[in-house]
Amino acid sequence: MTHYTPEDLIRYLYKETSASENSAIKAALDQDWALKEKFKILESSLKILDKATESPRTEVILRILNYAQKTMVEPVQ
Repeated sequence: MTHYTPEDLIRYLYKETSASENSAIKAALDQDWALKEKFKILESSLKILDKATESPRTEVILRILNYAQKTMVEPVQ
């Protein structure tokens, strides 16, 4: 039996696995209760992340851009 990492399950969630990997992971999820529980946790986390609409304040973005501009090194020609 193949052991799947959380990274494998995340790739499966984001549909970044091949057809053969999909079949193998689906079969493993059907057979392995612990793996299925880990998958459910990742799946619910993904749903929460998809709902997140937070963004940084404009002030923070401007500070980052100002810092980047001050520390930018001019290319040598």
